[in-house]
This record gives sequence, structure tokens and C-alpha cells, in this order.
Amino acid sequence: MLKFPLRTFSTSRAAKTLLERELYQGNSVVRLILNDKKVNTLSLALINELFAELKAINKIEKVRSVVLAHNGKSFSAGHELTELKTEKGSDKHNEIFDTCGEMMNFIRNMKVPIIAEVNGTAAAAGLQLVASCDIVVAGKSSKFLVPGQKVGLFCSTPGIALVRAVPRKVAMDMLLTAQPIDSESALRAGLVSRIVDDDQVKFEALKVAEQIGQFSRSVTALGKAFFYTQAELNTSDAYRILECLIGSL
Repeated sequence: MLKFPLRTFSTSRAAKTLLERELYQGNSVVRLILNDKKVNTLSLALINELFAELKAINKIEKVRSVVLAHNGKSFSAGHELTELKTEKGSDKHNEIFDTCGEMMNFIRNMKVPIIAEVNGTAAAAGLQLVASCDIVVAGKSSKFLVPGQKVGLFCSTPGIALVRAVPRKVAMDMLLTAQPIDSESALRAGLVSRIVDDDQVKFEALKVAEQIGQFSRSVTALGKAFFYTQAELNTSDAYRILECLIGSL
């Protein structure tokens, strides 16, 4: 049975926050809710706040998983384009992309699984964030796209995460045409783990978190780390690393 939060969790940040926080299942599940304007653009401020929160959560032994959700009809529309204007300068642009890339890598390397709870549109860097999560629960009406071509900005960095989540032909189709795919197509391609009715997305994501929470945190962390390490290797090297891992236990 799913347990509803005992309280809302927040850190000692300013009153106006870009993230909302909730605790579930005996404080072992942290639900982070993107809350930046209407479409949850990944501004540098939001990236920094989310990154800092994830770093802090990763150190809490009691936490078994994180659910990444959103307010509004958009999971995230991607980067804040006003921050990418020419007059902002290359140093600012590099800071945005470098910090965002570091956060995506950190999600992959976290000890606990990250579950994306998508009940709307995930576009560009927003799709990159979804693709970087370990499990994705999506509502039936959700859409996924990398629309950079439409504004003259090819979605190169979102493509890094996308091509590691779906077949290359699907990724190139999405990147070159800038057309959205629905949740059914995303499920078939491997971008999404499971789809449910829109009004059940939150409950399904928490159900996944509850199932993960039954098991050892250390075993989950070890398994997650090995999974992503071996996925980048050829089959022979993957088995050799597994033998070394077993031998070290």
C-alpha cells in the first residue's frame, strides 16, 4: 500500500524555490517537483538547485529512490533560451552546458535510482533529463521531442542521452525532423519504462519507488553502477568485469 507524505520537505533556501519537495514511505522516497514558471525551463538557477539537491540526497543513507516530477503541463521545455542569446557570451553558455552535463552524469552515477514522473511534454534538455533517469513512468498523453531544428539550434547535447536510450534510427528521426513522439512510441523505443492513464502517473511512480525500497540500498547501488558500466562495453569485457566484481565480494 502506498504511503502518503508525513510532511513536505524543504531545505533552508529562499522562500521562492524552483523545486518543491515531498517525502514518502517513511522518508525513504524523495519526490522532487520541477516548479519553474509554466514550462519548467532548465534555467541555470534550476539546474544548480536540482543538482545541489541530488548531491545532498545521495549522501542520505535512508533514501532508497528519488521521483522527479513536475508542476504544469510540461515536464520541461528544455534550456531557458534567453540565457543562450549571443549577448550572454560564450562563458555563460559554457557554464550552462557544462553544469547541465555534469548533473546528467551525476544522475547516472547516483547510488539510488531516479524515477522520472512525466505527465506532459518533455522537450530538448527536458527530454535529456528524462533519458538520463533510470526509470521513466509516463502518462498516455505525454509527448517527447527534440525540436532544436525549428529554432536553428540542433539538439546535440540532448542527443547524447537520447541515443543511449533509444535505437539510433529513432534518435536521428527525432533529431532531424523535430517531430514529437507519443508515449506509446516512446515505450516501444525504450525511452519510457511504463505508461499509465494520466491521473495514475504519480501513483505508479511511487509504486515503483516502493518496490525498489523493499531491497538493500547497497545491493541496488552496486547493481546500478555495474549495469551502466557493462552497458558501454563489449560482451567479453562485461563478463570479465563481472568476474572481477564477484571475486572482490
